[in-house]
Amino acid sequence: METLIIMPYRDRLNRWLVVRSLPNMQRIIVARCRNRSDADGYLHILRRLIPDGTFIVVFDGDTDSSEV
Repeated sequence: METLIIMPYRDRLNRWLVVRSLPNMQRIIVARCRNRSDADGYLHILRRLIPDGTFIVVFDGDTDSSEV
């Protein structure tokens, strides 16, 4: 039997993340955005403000679905 987990609408809105990479494989989520374009714009500004920082844009595709 397969179980469908329905994600609330609010959780589906901000699926793009801007993440800062830190030493020792640590990461900090800097921003959550509704679309890729907004995340890329935020990334561009961060790179200008903090040129030594390492930032990436990722899609949060984790839906926590499981089969029962």
